[in-house]
Amino acid sequence: MTPKSYNIVVMGSGGVGKSALTIQFVRSVFVDEYDPTIEDSYRKTITVNGKPKILDVLDTAGQEEYNTLRPQYIRSGDGFLIVYSITDKQSFFDAKKLQSEILNTKDADPGTIPIYLVGNKKDLEDMRAVPTAEGQAFATESTIGFLEASAKTAEGVTEMFTELTNKIDEMSCKPKANHKPKPVGKKEQGCCTMM
Repeated sequence: MTPKSYNIVVMGSGGVGKSALTIQFVRSVFVDEYDPTIEDSYRKTITVNGKPKILDVLDTAGQEEYNTLRPQYIRSGDGFLIVYSITDKQSFFDAKKLQSEILNTKDADPGTIPIYLVGNKKDLEDMRAVPTAEGQAFATESTIGFLEASAKTAEGVTEMFTELTNKIDEMSCKPKANHKPKPVGKKEQGCCTMM
């Protein structure tokens, strides 16, 4: 049986560590220097709940000049990691806007799209500008997942991908609850699990 494939989109402001987190996950290497990304994609097979899963990870641009590419990334995503830096309050505000943009682009209600808010740079606790409780409160209010991570120490890196993958599986088996009217004549699709 072929493993299920997932399109994971990593989003956030420039300089928050999206690429560093992604490369730490895929290659187990910390990249220290900042090199702005336009778009990079990676593939990694992981085992979640005893089953192999193929993750196609899209590391997106965080700079303003690439905002026009965002709707395309969002439409192709099965799940989203919205990254901010715990040392940069503005990146947290930007993350909130990205969550709204995902819902608007997908024409979905809160809690219906697999999204995790990730506070990166947890290793820089002495420079913290965004309290953990503030990130957690926004995630709870928005019905999205939350965790903090460090690309440098690898803390939370694998977890953010595996938890998002679990959330995608969980949500794909639930009936769509975004309250948008269904087109007439369309059949509902169920969730099948092959054993």
